[in-house]
Amino acid sequence: MNILLTSAGRRGYLAGYFKEALKTAGCGGLVHAANSSECPAFASADRSVITPLIYDKGYISFLLEYCKKEAIGLLVPLFDIDVPVLAANRALFAAVGTLVVTAEPEAVDICNDKWKTFTVLKEAGIPVPASWLAMEEALKAAGNGSLSWPVMVKPRWGMGSLSVYQADNPEEMKVLAGKCRRGIQDSYMKYESMADPDSCVLFQQRIKGREYGLDVMNGLDGRYRTTIVKEKMAMRSGETDAAGTIDNKELEGLGRTLGTLLCHRGNLDVDVLEEDGTYYVLEMNARFGGGYPFSHAAGADLPLALVLWAMGREPREEVLSARPGVRAQKDIRLLVW
Repeated sequence: MNILLTSAGRRGYLAGYFKEALKTAGCGGLVHAANSSECPAFASADRSVITPLIYDKGYISFLLEYCKKEAIGLLVPLFDIDVPVLAANRALFAAVGTLVVTAEPEAVDICNDKWKTFTVLKEAGIPVPASWLAMEEALKAAGNGSLSWPVMVKPRWGMGSLSVYQADNPEEMKVLAGKCRRGIQDSYMKYESMADPDSCVLFQQRIKGREYGLDVMNGLDGRYRTTIVKEKMAMRSGETDAAGTIDNKELEGLGRTLGTLLCHRGNLDVDVLEEDGTYYVLEMNARFGGGYPFSHAAGADLPLALVLWAMGREPREEVLSARPGVRAQKDIRLLVW
């Protein structure tokens, strides 16, 4: 079985995980890394390919031809703006024998659109930070006491910590909203924001407290399997830099609720903040997130599970089990080729 990781970027470790998974499963095959420019993950993959940009009209046709030529069995997107494009074209890839590991487009939209994250989870009874699309409504809420300062000003279709700001008063909110909007237009966030350009900035109550990450793992059938819980100890550019696995039944239950609600395939990366004993879901990404390596280091092996599921085999329970109390931190290394 050959595997293609798209928008591989700096996720060389995932190429390594999938290479090991193919060996363990005993099925053979190669791991391919794709990106719109040369990237570090190319050094870890068996093969690599430079693709058109994600929103280029030739992107999907290029990948389809590549998957057909290289007999790609599994395609795993690793970037937020890549996921909805590939999710919308799963049937085309299936026709050439490639299974795209994504959620359905509706579930992807709930994850990528932070306003929909708020509205859908709130309706489901899951705690989320109070949010507003209209700055005037947010200011009105601050005036009547239903919103307290500071307030987070962030892209509605954002990723990482790009153009995310903290406003401590109304004047700052107005300035930072404009700065956020300019940041959206000057980056790849502008593509998804085209769906509603007049409401592309979100105003959100800041939650202060401990931060957790969940890896909610579903099978290729969209059925919930397990949740790995990590307490975050350090962040860098919006990505988990240090974390440790913990045993927390309440957060595991939250993961089960989310996995059952979204019926995604593969991994759902969830950011959670705890304040005064309440766990708030901050963001969700329907893909492998920057926090997955901490689950893997503790013994969980979702890449192996994905390979086994694709082969029609059910992994043993321990394949998706992580030991609590495993702490890890990311390092910076230089790749030369």
